[in-house]
Amino acid sequence: MTKPKSKIGILTFSDGRQRVHEELLEMNQKFLDQVVETLEVTGEVEVVTGDEIINTPRKAFAGAQKMVAENVDGTILNFSIWSFPHLAVIAARNGKSPYLLLSNLNPEYPGLVGMLASAGSLDQLGIKNSRVWGDIRDEKVLNKVLKFCRAARVVNRLRGQTYGCFGGRSMGMYTAVSELRQWQNQFGVDIEHIDQLEIVRIADSIPEERVEQAFNWLKDNIGKIAFDENLTEKVLKYQIRCYLATKQIIKDMELDFCGIKCQPEMSEGYCAQCLSQAFLNDPYDMEEEEKEPFVCACEIDMDGALTMQILKLLSGKPTLFFDFRHFDEEEGVFVYCNCGSQATWYAARSDNYKENLKKVTFYPQIPYYFKAGGATVHYLAKEGGVTMARLARRNGKYWMAIMKGEFIEIPNAEEKMKETSGEWPHAFVKLDIDPAELISQYSSNHSHAVYGDYVDELVQVCEMLDVESVVFTK
Repeated sequence: MTKPKSKIGILTFSDGRQRVHEELLEMNQKFLDQVVETLEVTGEVEVVTGDEIINTPRKAFAGAQKMVAENVDGTILNFSIWSFPHLAVIAARNGKSPYLLLSNLNPEYPGLVGMLASAGSLDQLGIKNSRVWGDIRDEKVLNKVLKFCRAARVVNRLRGQTYGCFGGRSMGMYTAVSELRQWQNQFGVDIEHIDQLEIVRIADSIPEERVEQAFNWLKDNIGKIAFDENLTEKVLKYQIRCYLATKQIIKDMELDFCGIKCQPEMSEGYCAQCLSQAFLNDPYDMEEEEKEPFVCACEIDMDGALTMQILKLLSGKPTLFFDFRHFDEEEGVFVYCNCGSQATWYAARSDNYKENLKKVTFYPQIPYYFKAGGATVHYLAKEGGVTMARLARRNGKYWMAIMKGEFIEIPNAEEKMKETSGEWPHAFVKLDIDPAELISQYSSNHSHAVYGDYVDELVQVCEMLDVESVVFTK
């Protein structure tokens, strides 16, 4: 998987007096070069600088317009000496947000003063900004700047994306559906409604040889396929057809992420869509050994899909969708599982798909939930530190629950999984949170996760998107 890279603009400001500007130009350029070099060495940031260090309103406007033309993910307003605050205002008014104000460590000259004077001016005008002060070569300072870059990338890349909504509200869940106007205004995301019958129609046209190839690939790589009267070869092949059809629709309609209703129409009349939801989210499938993970939510959960897309844009990794199922007091762990929309990559977290798939079992879906049958993608998520999150709404206003946790493996895992729904994929999660407090505030039956620590980045994403962030911790 390719590590995501942010495209960040940098505009550097100077004293409005030409004499002072010229006298300090070399030093100002030196500090700018330090910032550019330090960011580029990380491999995480592509830097776009202004054509000139800014000391006049015209230069401020020109620099801002360059950032817009380059479509940077965000802009760093850089201060090493005193600068006239109106220059930063002109740049921010006409440039590309979000904005980070950075004052490099230069105690001989009042760069921090210039930054704070500019920041106060932006505050008065209601222009959002965050601030970092210190030597960019200091790891702590650099990490703060990189977290801004990652968050800015998420916010910018969300704009203009399209969510594919296959079907309508599933099983009466208010928390699974969102409103187009709010998504466009707040996140810049469009919603394309697609009837699930399109999956059925296109599935029938998938060439037989593609289905057979995919079927044989699954038989060769999945650890175990537990065929029975509810999981026959015929049903599994139809699940494959549905997956390939959904991939085709995604390509033809240029979707960026999606959700599939499935229950009850598809699960009662055709087959469960668990295969689609698992392999779309994976970084591989039966036709491609390497592909970009494509976020697909179960039960068309729109806020769930949006949360997963944010986590994917932050990390570049597959993201998880599961039910907030149970708290096991004996083990002191939260039990998360879902009917099948979990990327198989989490079974072993390996770059070699064979290592992941050999830990996966295809069990028959539970007949009384899924009358039409099909496979569920069963495994236990591999241990490791994770960030969990969920966008939710209170009285129409968005907030995000954020938690830092750890997937763990327990000796009696298979028996413990049978206490919930043993056929389904599971994760046992250690969270340093009072279960009663979490359950009393949490606003959904679904949750989402990715390996790694992205708590600070998620908080910044929320600030940029006017979303309240709630970090749950003891």
